[in-house]
This record gives sequence, C-alpha cells and structure tokens, in this order.
Amino acid sequence: MQSIKELFRIGNGPSSSHTMGPKKAALLFTEAQSDAERFVVTLYGSLAATGKGHLTDEAILSVMEPVAPTTIVWQPKIFLPFHPNALKMEAFRGNRLSGSQTVYSVGGGALSDGEKAIGLSENEGRDIYPMTTLTEIMEWCEVTGKSYWEYVEECEDKDIWDYLEEVWKVMKAAVKRGLDNEGVLPGPLSLHRKATSYFIKAKGYKASLQSRGLVFSYALAVSEENASGGQIVTAPTCGSCGVVPSVLYHLEEIRDFSKNRMLRALATAGLFGNIVKKNASISGAEVGCQGEVGVACAMAAAAANQLFGGSPAQIEYAAEMGLEHHLGMTCDPVCGLVQIPCIERNAYAAARALDANLYSSFTDGIHRVSFDRVVNVMKETGHDLPSLYKETGEGGLAKGHKFS
Repeated sequence: MQSIKELFRIGNGPSSSHTMGPKKAALLFTEAQSDAERFVVTLYGSLAATGKGHLTDEAILSVMEPVAPTTIVWQPKIFLPFHPNALKMEAFRGNRLSGSQTVYSVGGGALSDGEKAIGLSENEGRDIYPMTTLTEIMEWCEVTGKSYWEYVEECEDKDIWDYLEEVWKVMKAAVKRGLDNEGVLPGPLSLHRKATSYFIKAKGYKASLQSRGLVFSYALAVSEENASGGQIVTAPTCGSCGVVPSVLYHLEEIRDFSKNRMLRALATAGLFGNIVKKNASISGAEVGCQGEVGVACAMAAAAANQLFGGSPAQIEYAAEMGLEHHLGMTCDPVCGLVQIPCIERNAYAAARALDANLYSSFTDGIHRVSFDRVVNVMKETGHDLPSLYKETGEGGLAKGHKFS
C-alpha cells in the first residue's frame, strides 16, 4: 500500500480520473516524444463518454498542442479490458508512427500501464504499509495501545506532517473561496453556485440546524470550486473532494481543535481511504459513486470520530457505516459534468459522516459487519453494476442528457 500522499493529491478539478490523470499522462508522453510533428489521442470507454463534460480534451490539448498539432478521437463504446478509463497516445513524424502508449486513469489522478503504476518517482511508487486491512491495523492498535494516525506516522516518511499541513491549507482555502464565489458554474446546465446562500441562511438558524447548514455550505463550497476547475485536494477523488474538508473545517471552527489534531485526523482519513484504494477501488468508472462519495464519507466519519476521542473500534465502526450506507450508489453525472448529482451528494455525505460519528460514539465499537467486509462487498457490487451506471453518463439520472 502506497503513501497517502498518492491519495491526497493537490490539483485542479473537475475530475481526478478525467482531468488530472489524462493531463499527467499527456505530459509524460510529450516529454518522451518532444520531437513529434503531430499527436493523435484516442479516448476509450468512460473516459470518452463523459470526457467533454469533465474537460478531458481541454486538459490533454493544453499540454500537447504547444508541442505539436493534436487530434482527439472519441470511442465511448469501446472498453479496454484493464480499466474503463483508457487513452492511447500516438506520436507521428510525417506519416510514420514514432511512439505509442496506452494508459489507464485508475482513480484519484493515478495512472497505470495495465501492469504497474506509472508517472511516480521511485519513492512515490513503493509500498510502505506492511498491513493493508483494517482488521490487521486495528489489532496492531489494540496490542500497542496506539491509534491509526500513529501507524501512518510509523510507515510514512518524516515529511508526512508537512505534506498534510499543505493539504489542509489547500482544503481550507477551497472552502473559503467557494463561500466567497457566486454566479453560474461552467457547462450547459447553467447551475448556480449555492454555497454562499446556504452559509448565509445557516447563520440565521438556531444551533442544531445552523450546524448542519454550515456543513452543507462548506461541502458545496469545495465541490463548486472543483466543478469550476479550482484548486482542490482529491479526498479520495475530485468528484468527492467536498466531504472530508467540510467536516473537518466545521469541527475546527466550532471546537477549536489544534492544528496537530486536525492533521492527525487527516492522516487517519487517508489511511481508511488508502485501504479502499488498495483492496477495492476509488474510481467511479470502475465501481460507481460508492467508491468516491461513499469512501469520502467513510474517511470523514473516521476522522471526526478520532477528533472526538473515539477508540480504534469506534473509529472503524464510524467508517464502516459511512461506506456501508452508500453501497450500490451509481455514478450517473448529468451531461458528464461533476455537478448533478455530484455536488449535492458531497453535502449530504458530509452530514452522514457526522451522523455515523455520532452513532458510533454511542456504542462500544462492537458490531457484526467489519469495514474490510464492506470494502469487499463494495468491490463486488461495483463489478456487478452495469457500465451504464459507472461514469458513462448513459444511465440513471444522466440518461437522456448529453453534453453538446
């Protein structure tokens, strides 16, 4: 299991799989084929089906066009066997093919050639976590008396806290920008930003309703920033980037937790997300929205429970509920945009994360269905979902809506 730095990636939206990943792939290819006279990029499967809405072509062209003329070919009906998000990049000198590479954007901005991760430095690509299931790690916590964040500290490089501090700064900045920005999000839906109005309305309610309204506003703020191409942190993806920061931002605001405690909560959130990434998937194109918003909810629930002093068992239970109650959630973006239903789902999942934390805090942490079991079920469920409901923009809420 790799570093949580690979889960928490700082970048620009609207999609980690469809924008960040393809842009990075294009950069790597053009560096290797800098003498090319023209490029042809073929997008396959989900990457092609919702690519226009996710600005996939714009991300690729922004890198390749300055080097050589580039043609984008769309093949939404062709799915390559390794992963639904595939692209083939070809370089030509005259009529001669001088280079070709097929790359898969596997979620969270990560890339694979079908056998191994690519685009990582030697340190980034190595496995550093010897234990990769929550069951093992929770047993380690019980034996050592330590918590999840301490396992992260033992496995990661010394600079992990500096990195998480930067992640937290970017997350908070996205909340603040999102609360300040108004207007209409880009794309054919003409969707108005809602974060500011939710924030203002929430301030007028009494404490209990105000708390929930503020969480909504923070999640909307980050998700709207993502939808407009702003800087965010994948947590675990761009499409689900509003859940973790909204919950943690809210708790820091109302409880005045120290910076160190916030960073430890982030470390724990990253560990839970990393386990899902390792043992299942965080790609909407592979397992549906349960792998994005569902995992984000689990991460936020675990982080919140730790902040409130939960035991390792209670933290695990909070995360388990956060993911379990998103099982089967489809990925069906209207017009292929990370807007409807994605933005609203982020806000609702943030509230569910706080509910999972509260529910778990009333228990001793003992329950029947483990987090690891839910991760396995999520993987099985995702594989059983028809491709219509996995980021192709052809089923569910997206049916009948095409990006023009």
